[in-house]
Amino acid sequence: MKSFGDLDIVYSTDQGRARPEKKNSVVPKGDGIVRVGRETKGRKGKGMTIVSGVPLHPEGLRDLAKQLKQKCGTGGTVKGGVIEIQGDHRDLLVVELQAMGHTVKRAGG
Repeated sequence: MKSFGDLDIVYSTDQGRARPEKKNSVVPKGDGIVRVGRETKGRKGKGMTIVSGVPLHPEGLRDLAKQLKQKCGTGGTVKGGVIEIQGDHRDLLVVELQAMGHTVKRAGG
């Protein structure tokens, strides 16, 4: 049995997080094309606009998501390197991403 001194402390009320979190600053590899599509799976019929293939590191992706959400006037999130914007805003997002200099394709129907 391990004694208290042998345990790996993850969080302490005195100093916060004991182990530094690993930052993944690797830009994902892709074909250089940003794809904008619509998805309703698992959302009880509510549609979301999905933006994938953006060649940015995680912090840059969050900043881009914030700009796109403000432009659409709606909420959203970043999950697994994919930006999810609430509602169907494909046309607006394609124009915005092209204006930012990205090569953009509409994905799906």
